Amino acid sequence: MGGLLAPENLPFAVALALLALLVIVQVTGISDFLGDADGHDADLDAGSALASVTGLGALPFVVWLSFFLATFGLVGLSMQELVTSFFGAPFGPGAATAMGLLAAWPVNTVITRLVGRIWPHDETTAVPVDALLGRKGTIQIGRATRGSAARAQVRDVHGQVHLVMVEPHEDSAVLGEGCEVLLVRRDGETFYAVPMDGPLRLAD
Repeated sequence: MGGLLAPENLPFAVALALLALLVIVQVTGISDFLGDADGHDADLDAGSALASVTGLGALPFVVWLSFFLATFGLVGLSMQELVTSFFGAPFGPGAATAMGLLAAWPVNTVITRLVGRIWPHDETTAVPVDALLGRKGTIQIGRATRGSAARAQVRDVHGQVHLVMVEPHEDSAVLGEGCEVLLVRRDGETFYAVPMDGPLRLAD
């Protein structure tokens, strides 16, 4: 079989090059200037047929794409090596791409589903966002004051971890790291919470 840049291997070389570029963009923070690539994740129903057969709903899109590029590139190159050892020549570029996709698709789906089980999500469509109201959480990062939210970890009824932005329900309250809270209301993407050891007074 030819080298990595041989025509029959070019689709997989391109996939791995895109993966390297994606990693560089994420590590250097360039993605912050390009917008939120995961902004449309919430539009995908994790229980839909598409998510079921691709594993796309289990992870943020950028993470899913990284796994797919890696799987396609590595599985494709391995496939070409195997075909060459059996038949003396690899698939051509077109056939290699088609066969690589067919081979990588189920492998990537299994991997992303497994990783998705332990991957924390800011929000998930597995349950309605409002279903988190009334749930207990813990302030993980930051110090929440009115007008300045902090990140909190909350588990839904299924035990799935969610990371949400939280402000105190009371104007004068401060919720520090490690503080256990109860989510009592939501306004847009921000939840409002009271400390578990404090008085519960819902808004009128």
